[in-house]
Amino acid sequence: MPTATRTVTIARPIDQVFAFFADTTNSARWRSGVKEITAEGVPAVGTIYRQTVSGPGGRGIPADVEITEYLPNRAVVLHGIAGPLRPTVSYTFVPVGDAATEVTFSLSAQLSGLKKLMSGPVQKTMTAEVSGLDRARILLETGAA
Repeated sequence: MPTATRTVTIARPIDQVFAFFADTTNSARWRSGVKEITAEGVPAVGTIYRQTVSGPGGRGIPADVEITEYLPNRAVVLHGIAGPLRPTVSYTFVPVGDAATEVTFSLSAQLSGLKKLMSGPVQKTMTAEVSGLDRARILLETGAA
């Protein structure tokens, strides 16, 4: 099963960091594979995000996700509901004093049947996606978020 995880510390209070990541529409600003994304409601369990991600040859692939866990200032978990892969996307948040937050971003996907043959490219894509967490840190710390 392909997985990728990255943790960074962001010099912003936990409520600001949580709000940024919980609104998954912000992911288009820092995740390189997200071409476009819209929300069907405010962040909460059951909220669906319609997104298009970059596929082979740069073509757009639907990759909609739904929030399945929402714990304010602690965690957000989403599961894929459309597209060829149905990954689990999770964010966890830990305060570091009063002015910083440790964020962990994880991706994982169960591959079965012929999809197992794609585990190498899927792993490479996931690794690239979690590395975008550094771009999110810069957005939040510079006030551009």
